[in-house]
Amino acid sequence: MAARTIGWLGGVGVGAALMYLFDPQSGRRRRAIARDKARHGQRVGRDLARKATIDLQHRAEGIAAEVRARLEHREVSDEVLVERIRSAMGRLVSHPHSVEVRVGEGRVTLFGPILEHEAPALLRLVARMPQVVSVEDRLERHDQPGRVPGLQGGLERRQRPEWLQENWTPAVRVLGGVAGAALALWGLGRRGAIGGAASGLGAALALRATTNLPLRRLVGVGAGRRAVDVQKHIHIAAPVEEVFRFLSDLGNYPRFMEHVRNVTVHGDGRSHWVVSGPAGVPVAWDAEVTVLRDNEVIAWKSVPGAAVQSAGIIRLEPGRDGGTRVDVRMSYNPPAGAVGHAIASLFGADPRHALNDDMLRLKSLLEIGKTSAHGERVTREDLGRDR
Repeated sequence: MAARTIGWLGGVGVGAALMYLFDPQSGRRRRAIARDKARHGQRVGRDLARKATIDLQHRAEGIAAEVRARLEHREVSDEVLVERIRSAMGRLVSHPHSVEVRVGEGRVTLFGPILEHEAPALLRLVARMPQVVSVEDRLERHDQPGRVPGLQGGLERRQRPEWLQENWTPAVRVLGGVAGAALALWGLGRRGAIGGAASGLGAALALRATTNLPLRRLVGVGAGRRAVDVQKHIHIAAPVEEVFRFLSDLGNYPRFMEHVRNVTVHGDGRSHWVVSGPAGVPVAWDAEVTVLRDNEVIAWKSVPGAAVQSAGIIRLEPGRDGGTRVDVRMSYNPPAGAVGHAIASLFGADPRHALNDDMLRLKSLLEIGKTSAHGERVTREDLGRDR
């Protein structure tokens, strides 16, 4: 039943894609965009395969070197052993400089303050290292940093398998993608709940490997506002005061941002946004200004419970020849997360390219005094009359 449902959905998707690509009016342009995306995907795939090959080669060389070192039993000096221990310690201990290491004829003694939960892993690591004869534990364990000087600051270290890390290495991505595709194909050939679960799990694994994004960002669950990030910087030949004055009024954004239909600004720092979603469907949410520093920073975020979780920040810096460097970063969590973003981009609603076009319109409006948005001509004089 599950395989039949998946097959039916796949058939519907193929039919919709064919109708979209062979539309009499816009089909040629859409097919050209699809070809460009396919070529880009091929380039990205070749680059990933090359990096994965180098990654696997380096891993194999490292494993071979470690095996040789264990088999040959090469004697190393106490100083070299101390440095090896200290290098390995940095992957486990949040305050490695507080731990003192002494070595004499392969006998290791560890001194100094350490967090309680980090001590067992450190002792096991040192005991397994080649040339270590014994380990003497003189560590000072503490449940919390408290007021211990050596335990202030630092970053907590936790070793996690590569599959659980946020960013996968090229080799892991290729292996995960191949394994996911194989599992998905195997599941499609089976019936019942087991086949459906296997195909779904395989598809999720292949998608995770292809995008190199955590699952929470792919599906938009638990990702907050960071399912998708877009960023752009541009130089505008206008004083920073003028650029800040224009951008600090959120009501101006529909005049140069093509996908923003309307922004209603309220007096309490809140605003109501209406934007065009996929297929032109309007999407609305409320946002609030979080940072507003004259001629430097403008930041906002959606209020809790908004239909679309989003945030944006604009940084301004005086540029060359009296101009302004504008750095824009926006993050949002669309329906279905990054998967929804990818599907929308296939249908021409790609926020990354849209932001590039928006910034060019902003540049034209502030430098030349005119641009076009939503099929209409916009000038600085029009903005003045609107106000």
